[in-house]
Amino acid sequence: MLGDPAFLGPSVRSYYSIVDRIVVSYDENATSWTGTPLPIERCLEILREVDTEGKCDYRPGHFGREGFDPLENDTYQRQTALVQAAEGADWVLQLDTDEVMPQPDVFVEMVRRAHRAGAWALDYPARWLYTRVAPGRFLEASTRFWRLACSFPGPLAVRVGVPLRLARQTDFPIYRVDVRPWNTDPAASPETIVNEVISPEAAVLHYSWVRSAADIARKVGWSGHSEEWRHSGKYGMWLHSTRRPRMTVLKTPFAPLWRHYRLSRVRDFPGEGA
Repeated sequence: MLGDPAFLGPSVRSYYSIVDRIVVSYDENATSWTGTPLPIERCLEILREVDTEGKCDYRPGHFGREGFDPLENDTYQRQTALVQAAEGADWVLQLDTDEVMPQPDVFVEMVRRAHRAGAWALDYPARWLYTRVAPGRFLEASTRFWRLACSFPGPLAVRVGVPLRLARQTDFPIYRVDVRPWNTDPAASPETIVNEVISPEAAVLHYSWVRSAADIARKVGWSGHSEEWRHSGKYGMWLHSTRRPRMTVLKTPFAPLWRHYRLSRVRDFPGEGA
């Protein structure tokens, strides 16, 4: 789904070789789910540079619908794109444009195992990167004592025909992959079953808030979570952590659950405006 050019190039390149077709869903009026303008033309330029084999299938539509909650518009656009991607497919990859797949061969194998297990969706771990501290150095989501904590915003692959409930989430049977034999997502129940374990190096890299201050402000404006972010003070906390990363890490054992970070060395991409 087009709208954010920051890591669009690295994201598409990371999985380009393993997919047959890429459905490019975007608002024909260059409008976000909240009604704010989106840099659609710049996103299209990047895709034309990346798409060397003509895999992109461009599907404009009207997704910044007035009178709907931003997350309702988010889910509506994702479901529309899933239906369009179903043509001639068995499984559909759901990766956002700020998510990079470092080991696509591992991901494909996990889809195969999910398929053999009879699952309808694949939960695959993502390493949530909060801010760039230096080239190749990031604040990354962690446990209270600095172990890697992964996030699962919704299945990253689903069978054709799966209905979405909220953004990428679904209530259909899920095959769960994690980086340890037990759940590493602080937002999930400790009893969550893990079906398969992969190395942290194979987890998706989510460059979620790795942006310039100006781009973060714009992202807050167009995201499906914009209302929550505006009223929670998350922008101010991000700015503080970006300026004082070591202090943020030191405070982690005493911070609320959603403010746990560690310093990590992770593959870096310049990213537009990051």
